[in-house]
Amino acid sequence: MPSSGLLWVTMQPQASLPDTQFHDWYNNEHGPLRLRLPFITNGFRFRATDGLQPEYVALYDITNMDELTRETYLSLRTDVIKTEREKKTMAQIDVGRKLYDLADERHHPDFRPLEFQADVDAETHGSVLVAVTIATHPDPAKQAELERWYREEHYEMLSKVPGWRRSRRFVTAAIESGAPRESLALHEYAPVNGLGGPAHKAAMNTPWGQRLMGDVVTSKKRRVYQWYYTFGPAPRELCSLARADVVGPWTSNDGKTHTIPSPSRPALESFVTTADGVELPYRLEGTTDPNAPVVVLSNSILVNWNIWDRFVDAFFAQKQNQRYRVLRYLTRGRRSPSGEQPVNIDLLASDLATLLDALRVPPKAARLIGVSLGGVTVLNTSLLYPSRVAAFIACDTNSSAPESNRKAWGDRVAMCEQEGATDPSTKEPIVGENLAEVTTRRWFVPESYKTQPEVLAPVKEAVRTNSLRGFAHSVQALCAYDIRERMASATVPGLFVAGANDGALPQTMQKMAADLRGGAELKIIDQAGHLPMVEQPEAFADVVTEFLGKVDG
Repeated sequence: MPSSGLLWVTMQPQASLPDTQFHDWYNNEHGPLRLRLPFITNGFRFRATDGLQPEYVALYDITNMDELTRETYLSLRTDVIKTEREKKTMAQIDVGRKLYDLADERHHPDFRPLEFQADVDAETHGSVLVAVTIATHPDPAKQAELERWYREEHYEMLSKVPGWRRSRRFVTAAIESGAPRESLALHEYAPVNGLGGPAHKAAMNTPWGQRLMGDVVTSKKRRVYQWYYTFGPAPRELCSLARADVVGPWTSNDGKTHTIPSPSRPALESFVTTADGVELPYRLEGTTDPNAPVVVLSNSILVNWNIWDRFVDAFFAQKQNQRYRVLRYLTRGRRSPSGEQPVNIDLLASDLATLLDALRVPPKAARLIGVSLGGVTVLNTSLLYPSRVAAFIACDTNSSAPESNRKAWGDRVAMCEQEGATDPSTKEPIVGENLAEVTTRRWFVPESYKTQPEVLAPVKEAVRTNSLRGFAHSVQALCAYDIRERMASATVPGLFVAGANDGALPQTMQKMAADLRGGAELKIIDQAGHLPMVEQPEAFADVVTEFLGKVDG
């Protein structure tokens, strides 16, 4: 049976290592790589408050300690994955690494693990960790008595200390056969607590405990830390990237993660992996405040996140919007690997929720904006995951798919298959020129081809180069859905937006606005078709800014 345990890593940066390099490396490279492994469920960094060194410690909870002996984990420490930056950074850190098996645990009835708390929570920021490392007499009987003392007396008395949350005791891992046996007790407390108070002193000074400290314990070390950072499987830390002494830009060995340092608008690009193994690339940028609300942008089918470029520039150009982070991602189906299960709007909503979870976006911190397929995705996400979403803006979309969609999209897939275009480097089938021309002509007003051809050309290129397999798979989502009943019980405030020249959609979306519980407003963007954020980015940014101003005050 798999044994759960702990990876405990202490770190003391040397004076030669800049803080920016240390934290950017740990928070955006080292930690997330480990959280991508399914047997490492969470990770935290704590910083010492007792004035002792090492100053930092990282904790990783492990569901199966045997996995730490296997190639999946061990490969993280090889040159295949370790970057030159990691090698240079770790050469300037004094590292201590220990593995422990979980022995026992006790927690408060209202205990909520740190990984389920938002970084913005006051309790997270002030969380206290007391770590007690004990070496014991080799006599098994004496060790058993120490364990009984924890279970029968010590935990019970600690539970009476104000602010106590949880106590866990670990012992040297079985996979560390040559390491000396010791136990590590971790006691977690709220920021306001009774450490050092009467109840705590009583727990530390019982006759039984005092006798064990003399007869069984051969050495004891106590450290006190405060929460510093919570890892997720997706890098998200922008603070270091805005500092003048940042080392960068940096790219992972597999080319999937990049940092883009900037004093005004730092960014990073990486990916998350869904439960069914599909990689969703994303780009996060904006304020360095880790607790800032996140504006998530969800694409139409057949394009990449560059359709939002000019809108994002216009959005951040307005001072009141510089308090946000902006998250863009590639919708399932942009690339060939899009999973084996049928793609529908519920699956796409779960993809968006996966992104929010992986990036540790706190409840109600997401403001969702989507267009076309992305429009119904953000609307549906707000209906299925209302605790995650503060507001949504659905653009140029529909609340139900007309039956004619199935044939129309089937014909478009057939057009691509008939053309037979392939990517010159991968040789994989792509959408090709024919559908790209038809699609962009349908999406944009004729005047735009005359006045801003340089703006529309990248959109056409994005359509042309979309994976044909991914397109044929993901287009299923547009063929059969109906969320009108869900809209009648909506709790998240929303706004609907349509390009004035997007066929019948302005009229259709007026009905959608009325169908949403409590009603919603419809905004029309003049001189725009299906992608108003491309053709009229400033006007679109004004609409978004006004709406978010009402939501966020």
